[in-house]
Amino acid sequence: MADVFLGLGANLGDRGATLRRALEVLAAHPRLRLRARSRLRRTAPVGGPSQPDYANAVARLETSLSPWELLRWCQCVERRFHRRRTGRDHPRTLDLDLLLYGDWSCSEPELTVPHPRMFERPFVTVPLAEIVPRLVRS
Repeated sequence: MADVFLGLGANLGDRGATLRRALEVLAAHPRLRLRARSRLRRTAPVGGPSQPDYANAVARLETSLSPWELLRWCQCVERRFHRRRTGRDHPRTLDLDLLLYGDWSCSEPELTVPHPRMFERPFVTVPLAEIVPRLVRS
C-alpha cells in the first residue's frame, strides 16, 4: 500500500460541497482508503482569467492503485463533477492533483510526482502541514 497525498480545489458552484462529495467518491474506490483530510480553505486564484476564489484541501490516502491508475481514477472523478479542461489556471468545478505517491517519482508530460510546484503554493502547503507538518519545510 502506498501513502499518497492529493490536492483538491474548486471555484465554480458549491465549492465546499463539491470537495466533500469528491472525497467521498474518491474513497469509495475499493483500493483507496481515506486516512486524513485537511480543513477546507478559501484561497485566491493564481494566474488565469478573472475568476472566483477557490476552496482547497489536501487529503491523505492509502492505495494499492499504481500512480497511473490513481491518475485515471482522479480524472474520472473530475469528469463526474463536470470538469472541463478549458485552459491552464482557468476556473473549474473540481481539480484533483496527485501531490505525492510514497517515495515514487516521475517526470512525464501527463504526470509529474512529486507535484512540481506544490511547495510554492500556500493553498497546498498550509493544508498539507495541517495533516503532516514534517512534510512542509519552514
